[in-house]
Amino acid sequence: MSERLEAARPDGTPAIVWLGFLAMCVGMFMAILDVQVVATSLPTIQSALDIGPDQMSWIQTAYLIAEVVAIPLTGLLTRLLTMRWLFVVAIGLFVTASAGCAASGSFGVLVAWRVLQGFSGGTLIPSVFSAVFILFPNERQALATTIAGVLAVLAPTVGPIVGGWLTETYSWHWLFLINILPGLASAILAARFLPKQATDPSELRHLDGLSLLLMAAALTALELSLKEAPTSGWTSAYVLSLLAVCLVSGGAFITRTLRRRRPIVDLGNFGDRNFLVGSVLSFILGIGLFGSVYLMPVFLAFIRGHDALEIGVTMLVTGIAQLVTAPVAVVLEKRMDARLLSAAGFALFAIGVGMSAFQDPRSDYDAMFWPQVVRGVAIMFCLLPPTRLALGTLPADRVPDASGLFNLMRNLGGAIGIALIDTIIYTRSEPLGQDLWARLAAGDIEAATFVGAPAEIISRHSGSFDADAMATLDPLVQTAASVQAMNEAWMVVAVLTGCALLSVPFARRPAPA
Repeated sequence: MSERLEAARPDGTPAIVWLGFLAMCVGMFMAILDVQVVATSLPTIQSALDIGPDQMSWIQTAYLIAEVVAIPLTGLLTRLLTMRWLFVVAIGLFVTASAGCAASGSFGVLVAWRVLQGFSGGTLIPSVFSAVFILFPNERQALATTIAGVLAVLAPTVGPIVGGWLTETYSWHWLFLINILPGLASAILAARFLPKQATDPSELRHLDGLSLLLMAAALTALELSLKEAPTSGWTSAYVLSLLAVCLVSGGAFITRTLRRRRPIVDLGNFGDRNFLVGSVLSFILGIGLFGSVYLMPVFLAFIRGHDALEIGVTMLVTGIAQLVTAPVAVVLEKRMDARLLSAAGFALFAIGVGMSAFQDPRSDYDAMFWPQVVRGVAIMFCLLPPTRLALGTLPADRVPDASGLFNLMRNLGGAIGIALIDTIIYTRSEPLGQDLWARLAAGDIEAATFVGAPAEIISRHSGSFDADAMATLDPLVQTAASVQAMNEAWMVVAVLTGCALLSVPFARRPAPA
């Protein structure tokens, strides 16, 4: 296996290699973009297919569960199909599923296609990052990682504006139809230009079906528990049952996998200190990246009342800052210690997240501009150096498995981060609202200014508010309490992101790019 992967690093024309790699990046971009463009248009899809409000979230949940199960299987599938054919098959299934989603006429059919779409899309992201270290020599890996990284974090940024524009200009079907032509083009180019390797059917004979079922059960139960916990409660019977299934099946999977000579996922990669530190950083980046991309649209939609297109325009700031910083990140990544760059990146990202923890109900584009710039500048330093730490020193035959685990950690961090954010918003809004009422009743001018209470109500107030004043103030107080809860969520995410600094000193210095 090692020889097959080493042979994938060709000695031929570099342009051919880059063309095949760029084709893979396009497929990965479409898979990540698909999650965001659909998220912004769920109400439209719900109305078109007459889906119940309690079922609507399954359009996204089905995709995410299938994706998170597929990601760690990337190594196994790479050994079975080779990197080239895994990508071609995966992007082909993704295109087929996208067409099926667009043609769906009912909720059940749409969810079924979303499962296939999520599973096929889930292998595309780690395949691209493993290709960086398999296809390119050391001196080209920083540039390749930057291209993949920019597209990986740009997709969630431009997703809202693309989704809003497509839905408003055409119809919800185009959220899926836009995947077809780029997907087919990337499949053709990848089949033509990615290095040819021999497939290994013997992997099927060694496939551990029980381990596969245990892993799927653990990850599915974890995703479902994180989805339900904020609304049902972390101590509800349903959530506790799911967490129990996750722990039991996950423990059994780990025990069984560590004892097998050819496991479906090589957990032994965590024994490499740099990979372990890189995976911790990937997990924390998931909390910060997914958390910030989630909190901004929630604020802009529910507090400011913006539509998907307006939200997308506001969030483009992060993407532009990221693109401007990318060349600088490449140069520095070649010349500086990856540990130092990682520490600087996460410190800056934590500051950028923390800057958003001081919003009020009237905050909009101007107030969000500089926090987004800081986060956009930091993102590439939170992605490139940790990727090198995690994958850059591993033997080629271990990279596909390791890349799957590395990317899985980022997705799990995002899922846990969003669940934490929702929990804070759901549980803290009411007590914060009660505190605001108490401060307003006491004539607190600072609270009145934050809430946006009419000056004439506060200036002539003494004692309890009358019915007219209550009717005027109630929606303002509820909105302000939600903003305060979101600010607390921003600060918690900032603190957790800053905790990444604690793990960096444990990494060994990797070879310079």
